[in-house]
Amino acid sequence: MGVIKLSQEFTSPVDAARLFKALIIDSHNLIPKLMPQAIKSIEIIQGDGGAGTIKQINFAEGTRFKYMKNRIDTLDVENLMCKYTLIEGDVLEDKIKSIAYEVRFEPSANGGCVCKMMSEYQAAGDFEINEEEIKGGKERAMGMYKVVEAYLFESPGAYE
Repeated sequence: MGVIKLSQEFTSPVDAARLFKALIIDSHNLIPKLMPQAIKSIEIIQGDGGAGTIKQINFAEGTRFKYMKNRIDTLDVENLMCKYTLIEGDVLEDKIKSIAYEVRFEPSANGGCVCKMMSEYQAAGDFEINEEEIKGGKERAMGMYKVVEAYLFESPGAYE
């Protein structure tokens, strides 16, 4: 079974705590409102939002996939860090067993933040994962981050 580890980071003009609250803590409410063309709903199907919680993301009609489930493994609100694992869904196809993520939001000197993301892809069986195949998923995730960032930038009172 192959494993690929990737990391990326981006800077944002939005405060780290606000971005963390919007993208991690309240994503199940905010993302479907901001991106209804892509995300139909996000349901908490187990847990209270903390470690052990399972969220099901239901994609909008006409999109390539139907759903995926993420399990929150660690939620550290004080240090603005979350670890979660994509454990189920047609997005995995038959090629990937799971994808583990770690996301950190670190304050920057200019009042914004740096978001650091690490991901670890576990291949299913003998399948060999290459970075080119997962590039599209990473780009969609960055698009979601940018939509939330724009919303927060334009709504200074949100998620204070």
